[in-house]
Amino acid sequence: MPTPRFLTLDDVAEILNVSWSQAYALVRRKELLAIQIGGRGQWRVEVDELERFIQQKYAEARAGTVPEEPATPESTAAAGAEQRA
Repeated sequence: MPTPRFLTLDDVAEILNVSWSQAYALVRRKELLAIQIGGRGQWRVEVDELERFIQQKYAEARAGTVPEEPATPESTAAAGAEQRA
């Protein structure tokens, strides 16, 4: 059986080990190119596009351009406690 050309967002989420909504957010932000087929929620990502996305993320990591994680309430509270100490 030939390798499929397209992946569903469920497939992408499984490969990236993220939730479906996180995979969909990548598509919405146009970080990951996808096409909509048929009705609502029917997105497809080419295998080559997913590989390009992964390689781009590795290139960003190597270049040190990975954005900092957004502040969480816990990290903000801990940073404030350190500054007061």
